[in-house]
Amino acid sequence: MSMVLDPPRTGSRWVLPFLGAVTFLTAIGNIGLVSVMPTIGRLLHIPDFLVAGIFSLSALTWAISAPFWVSRIERKGPNPYIRAGLVGFVVSMGGCALSVELGLLGLLTPFAAFLLFSILRSTYGLLGSAAATATQALIAAQTAGAARTRAITTLAGALSLGTIVGPAIAPAMIVEPLGPLGPMLGFAIFGVIALGGAYIFLPRTSRGVAPVVGGAPQISLTQVWRRQGIGHYLSFGLLLCSAQAINLYTIGFVIIDRMADDPMAAQRMIGIAMTAAAVAALLGQWGFVRLFSPSPLSMMRIGTGFAFAGNLLAISHGGVNAAALGFILASFGYGLARPGFSAAASLAGSTEDQVAIASAITFIAGASITLPPVLASAAYQWWRPAPFAIAAGIGGALLLSHLLPVLARHIVHNER
Repeated sequence: MSMVLDPPRTGSRWVLPFLGAVTFLTAIGNIGLVSVMPTIGRLLHIPDFLVAGIFSLSALTWAISAPFWVSRIERKGPNPYIRAGLVGFVVSMGGCALSVELGLLGLLTPFAAFLLFSILRSTYGLLGSAAATATQALIAAQTAGAARTRAITTLAGALSLGTIVGPAIAPAMIVEPLGPLGPMLGFAIFGVIALGGAYIFLPRTSRGVAPVVGGAPQISLTQVWRRQGIGHYLSFGLLLCSAQAINLYTIGFVIIDRMADDPMAAQRMIGIAMTAAAVAALLGQWGFVRLFSPSPLSMMRIGTGFAFAGNLLAISHGGVNAAALGFILASFGYGLARPGFSAAASLAGSTEDQVAIASAITFIAGASITLPPVLASAAYQWWRPAPFAIAAGIGGALLLSHLLPVLARHIVHNER
C-alpha cells in the first residue's frame, strides 16, 4: 500500500508511505479486536458495559498520556515514539490473548480476566498515544496547505482500509486449537512485522527525517485548545469522535441481540457490518474527497449529515438490517468528518502550534472512547435504541451549530 502525496520537504521518501502502512496494520488489529470482543465477552460471561470499559480504560490512558509526550517528541524527534507505540501494540495483543486464555481455562474469574485484559490493553493506550502524536506532527512537518489535507485524509484512508480488513479476517482467525485467541495472536504478529519495518524505514535517530517543526515547549494542549480558530475545530472533533465511538463499540452487541442467535453465529454478521462500514468510510476518504476536493469545513458538514442520517435509520426499525445499514451510512459520514476537522485544526494553527495540535487530536482519539461507549452500553440495557439516539443527538447538535451560522450569513447577505 502506498500513499500518494506531494514529495516531502525533507527526509526519506519512504517515511510517509511507511506511516500509512503502520496505520493500516495497527487498524487491522485494533478494530479486529473490537469486532470479536462482544463474542469473547459473552463467552467469558463479562457484562457488556465492562467489555466496553476495557477499551475505555485504554482510551483514558491514551488521553491522559497524550500531553505528556509533546515536549519529548519536540526534543528527540518522532521516530523513537513511533517505535514505542508498536512495542505497546505487540505487548497489548499478546497480553490480552493470555488473559482470555486464563479466563477460558477457569484459572481466572471473569472479573479477574477483565482486570488483567484491561491493564494489558492499557499498555497500548500509554505508548500508542506517543506514536499517534509523533505521526501527526511528522506529517505537519513534511506537508503544507492542500498537501497536508491530502496527507491527513490519505492516512485516515489507511486507517479505514485497516478497519475493512480487521473485521473481515478476525472471524477467520478463530480456528482450532487457538479459538478466540487466534485473532489477538495474529495481530501481535502484524505488530512485530511493523516494528521490524520501523528499523528499516525510520532512522534510529531523527537525523535524515524531517524534524518536528514548531510546538514550542510552552504551548500546552489546554492553551492550543483556547486558541481562536483552533479550539472550535477540536471541540467539534471531540463530540464527533464520541458519537462514532458509541456506534463502533455497541454495534456488536446490537447485532447479537437483534439476531437473537448464538454469539459465535452472530460474529459473521458483525464482521460483515464492520467491514462494509469501513469500506464506506474509505469511499468517502479516497473516493469522494479525490473526486470533489471538498474543503475541510465541507467535509465536516457533509460527513456529520450522513452520520446523523445513519443513526436515524438505525432507530427507525428494530431489525438487524436497519442497524447494519445505519451503521454503514454513519461510518461514511465519520470517514469524511474526522479528517476534515483534523485538517481544519492543523491549517488554522501556526508552525509553532503543530505539535500541540497533534497532541490535542491524539487526546481526542482517546478521550472519545472513555465514557461515551460505557454510558451508551449501560443505557442500551434499559432502552435498545439508546446508542443510536445518543449519537444522533450529538450529530444533530453539531449540524445546528455549524449550519445555523451559515444560514444566518446567507439571510443577511440576501437582505443586503
